[in-house]
Amino acid sequence: MKTSMLRAGALSLLLAATAAIPAAEAHHSFAMFDNAKEVELEGTVKEFQWTNPHSWIQLTVMEGGKAVEYSIEGSSPNGLARRGWTRNTLKAGDRVKLKMHPLKDGSKGGSFMSATLPDGKTITSQGG
Repeated sequence: MKTSMLRAGALSLLLAATAAIPAAEAHHSFAMFDNAKEVELEGTVKEFQWTNPHSWIQLTVMEGGKAVEYSIEGSSPNGLARRGWTRNTLKAGDRVKLKMHPLKDGSKGGSFMSATLPDGKTITSQGG
């Protein structure tokens, strides 16, 4: 009886652990981005969202005489902070040149790679 209870407990733990794996992988999937392509944008930061689980840059870019908004996903605030970023690294109104991996579906957005700030400093997701 003791052995069957141990087996049942071990099986329960195993099932619980494996059930969490797809959710974690889905959250950290970058399959929506075309990592083989790089797009460079020049625009104005509308908003920098220092939020978990990922930061976001809302960038307004002029295209064909129209203002178009891009949503660029970045790393977590914790990860960025360890690389020297702060919640004020990007500010609304900053003119930046930004590189990203675009979304595969052609939507106006992507995965942050780097940006050149108004003072000429370049920031990346790998360093601040």
